[in-house]
Amino acid sequence: MLHLRMITPPDRTEAVVAIVEKTVGTTHLAVLKGAARVPAGDLVLCDVAREAGDELLQELQGLGLDEVGSIAVENIDLSLSRRADAAEEEAPGEAADAVLWGQLTEATHEESTLSITYCAFMVLATMIAACGVVLDNAVLIVGAMAVGPEFGPLAGVCVGLVRRRPKQALRSLGALLVGFAAAMAATTLFSLGMDAIGQFEPGMLERDRPNTGFIWQPDSFSFVVSLLAGVAGVLSLTSAKSGALVGVAISVTTVPAAANAAVALSYGEFAQMWGSMEQLLLNLGGIMLAGVLTLYGQKALWRTQRGRWTRRPTSGAPGS
Repeated sequence: MLHLRMITPPDRTEAVVAIVEKTVGTTHLAVLKGAARVPAGDLVLCDVAREAGDELLQELQGLGLDEVGSIAVENIDLSLSRRADAAEEEAPGEAADAVLWGQLTEATHEESTLSITYCAFMVLATMIAACGVVLDNAVLIVGAMAVGPEFGPLAGVCVGLVRRRPKQALRSLGALLVGFAAAMAATTLFSLGMDAIGQFEPGMLERDRPNTGFIWQPDSFSFVVSLLAGVAGVLSLTSAKSGALVGVAISVTTVPAAANAAVALSYGEFAQMWGSMEQLLLNLGGIMLAGVLTLYGQKALWRTQRGRWTRRPTSGAPGS
């Protein structure tokens, strides 16, 4: 269930209440006249089944409530209510399949912001991966994958393309490219510094590396895995199962490939550098392709289910 808190101008309160009352899957409607101060207006509260949430939000935005008032959405972790149970049964579809496009856009916008913290995580993850490729240590590679924050911008590009918001897509792509460029530049200097103090040496990169050699030798499986990871990553975002993102992060060779390219560049190993860059681009492209197709598939699936939506009679009460 979702909880909606709305501030409405007095002249639009009745219209907002009417929309809530007519939308299946809503309950616990409360109206507090004159309770809001900034902006001034009425406070309207209600709960709605997740699968009905996007439909309700679209109608409220169509009323212009997001411009003249406020719409806040919160996830309800526990709701002990027979009316809430009835509302969830009334709403068509399954909560896990529902996509809240507004929430998804906001989440990916935040995760793809080019900030100092984002760049710091990119640099740290790539440096950890550099140690992993030089030592041929799979544990360090997995750790670097988990630390890397690159899936946020990747998801932002996908959402921007599907929602036809080129500014968001370009903004996310810019954060992705700048993040990797900064991380690779910093890791190249890090590698030179580690070589100067005797921690890295060219022979470490040239020797057989059974645990990490795949990083600079992409093959067809690299693309297949990136496609599967892209689907899993987008599904984890749209279904609010963020825990699955950790599994996605450690299944694709993005940060390790950037690290291997940086270390190889510092030693003039251009064959490994270009192989690593090919692996990086292959994985990034596969994730974005799969992410876009998954979002389009979810849109198409939900569009077919919208035909099952029904309206309550005007006199009906939410959750009745």
